[in-house]
Amino acid sequence: MDSETQFPHPERPRHVARKTVLRAALAATAAIPVALAGGPALARTFAATGASVPLTPPCDDGDDPTPEQIEGPYFKPNSPQRTSLLEPGMPGTRLTVTGYVFGRACLPVAGALLDFWQADNDGAYDNTGFRLRGHQYTDSRGSFALTTIVPGLYPGRTRHIHVKLQAPGRPVLTTQLYFPNEPRNNTDTIFDPRLLMTVRDGDGGREAAFDFVLDVPQDPGPTPTPTGTPPAGGTWAVGTAYRAGDRVTYAGRGYVCLQAHTAQPGWEPPAVPALWRAG
Repeated sequence: MDSETQFPHPERPRHVARKTVLRAALAATAAIPVALAGGPALARTFAATGASVPLTPPCDDGDDPTPEQIEGPYFKPNSPQRTSLLEPGMPGTRLTVTGYVFGRACLPVAGALLDFWQADNDGAYDNTGFRLRGHQYTDSRGSFALTTIVPGLYPGRTRHIHVKLQAPGRPVLTTQLYFPNEPRNNTDTIFDPRLLMTVRDGDGGREAAFDFVLDVPQDPGPTPTPTGTPPAGGTWAVGTAYRAGDRVTYAGRGYVCLQAHTAQPGWEPPAVPALWRAG
């Protein structure tokens, strides 16, 4: 297990969040490269034992949104629209940050604005141009992907990335993202453990993941009811509550449940490998 994978804070709930299951379904059914879908991050949301490792922060219907933090003195409006902040010859360790933006019902928010800014490898901000500054929008699945460098340290602060988020027609959320296992996390008076990213070493740099929850009202729709009729030759059924270790058959194959959840349309075992393992 990666040494920098963060497990839930002792005071955080360990139940399965709607967001966790939705994220699994979104990533499993996406017809785009895994790097853009946040695939590595998804894999790190489940412990080897099959127990849930909630994303940060956990999201249940009506749960609290991502915490707000101060803007700081270095924000600049009108940053360029781009998903990569890298420039030729830029020193530093390459970093990719992927994730999703959800609303209060834990449904994805499409077209949400994310405006990032950060310090360079030496801990300095570009206040004359737009180096290491840029904004982007979530896609139809509510996902985003940022390519940048690991920000440097400067006096008084731990390592962090600034971001402003805004769902279409909604208020702006200003917050910051933090790195695990940073010594200065213990002394930074602004640091909030609820804003810790999941971080691991990857090919050619580091990979981070974080899912935001915005204060956006949403209608999750009715809870699916059991069909009572499993597919031909199978025992899996919509509306059934499965526990880790439960076994079902679907389309002639057997599957073992990896994560407790209630089956929903579109979450058939072959389509959601984060929830089911063939065997």
